[in-house]
Amino acid sequence: MNDADDDRNDGRRRYLMYGSERYALAILRPLQAAIRARGGETAWFFDGPGAADLADDEPLLDVEGVRRWNPRAVITPGNHLPHFFPGVKVEVFHGFDAGKPRHIHVRGFFDLYCTTGPRDTAKFQALADELGHFSVAETGWPKLDPFAAQFGAVEPVREPPVILYHSTFSPSWSAAETLHDEVRRLSRDGRWKWIVTFHPKMNPGTVAKFRALENAHLRVADDDNILDLFGRVDMMCSDTSSALNEFLLTGKPVVTFRNRRPGPQLIDIDDPAQFEPAIACALSRPPELMREIRGYADAIHPYRDGRSSERVVDAVEAFIAAGGSNRCKKPINFWRKLRLRRRIGYWGPGG
Repeated sequence: MNDADDDRNDGRRRYLMYGSERYALAILRPLQAAIRARGGETAWFFDGPGAADLADDEPLLDVEGVRRWNPRAVITPGNHLPHFFPGVKVEVFHGFDAGKPRHIHVRGFFDLYCTTGPRDTAKFQALADELGHFSVAETGWPKLDPFAAQFGAVEPVREPPVILYHSTFSPSWSAAETLHDEVRRLSRDGRWKWIVTFHPKMNPGTVAKFRALENAHLRVADDDNILDLFGRVDMMCSDTSSALNEFLLTGKPVVTFRNRRPGPQLIDIDDPAQFEPAIACALSRPPELMREIRGYADAIHPYRDGRSSERVVDAVEAFIAAGGSNRCKKPINFWRKLRLRRRIGYWGPGG
């Protein structure tokens, strides 16, 4: 990208927001706001759900439209994007590392990874040093910018306490079916209130089973952005979902069932009979647990200023100013590129 490109774009810097799921909206809209605040332009491309939820001032482009629009950078929370789109290819992640190997699986599509905190930065920088075909900048996560106020002092436990139950969708990682009966039992006596949410890809049958539990003490929430719920609850119950790491940034406890990467920041159990006492322990907020939570939060996302989106834009501009390239070429990736063309239904020109 050079000055001539900006001249062709009427002097305004253009950035494409690329999504494959509806959750891309919550992640990329704060970034869009930061770009627009600097006088830049944004447009969107979706290869999956989400386009129907765009606002009137969020233009949606097709492939040819993207190529004509000529964005300065293409930014996505997913792990792929078309190699033939113009602009620097930037990954901002769709969640924190929850122990799922795909989180650090480098697929060769990106020029720049914008990491959330020291823990991920160290992992990706080691890979960048080894492979040479991408760069790394630690920026924080744009999705959290509107919620910066939630990551301060921890409020006292409500009366009655409110529990957020959230499960990932993968059958090998989800505890929803295993803990269903315990949630049903514990949500009947009114001692605790429950808000239940699921990953968008959760088995509809499982979701239906939990909807059948709804009563005065339990509701299933349909909020698109789970962060909207964090300020309304006192703790979370989960399994191996990246959302639990987002919740830990509030400083409040999480009970997990057979988490793939348990640690002292979690109360992890492996038997449904342990569920009730683990919740009681979490609501008592043991000082040692609370210290571990704070330390873990600082390692995965130390930023509390609500300016991660601005840092992403700064990182993209710094990368472009330095030449917009890395010391090695990206891998050929023939089969992945072919699958992506099939996914978006485009067989036209592009390297």
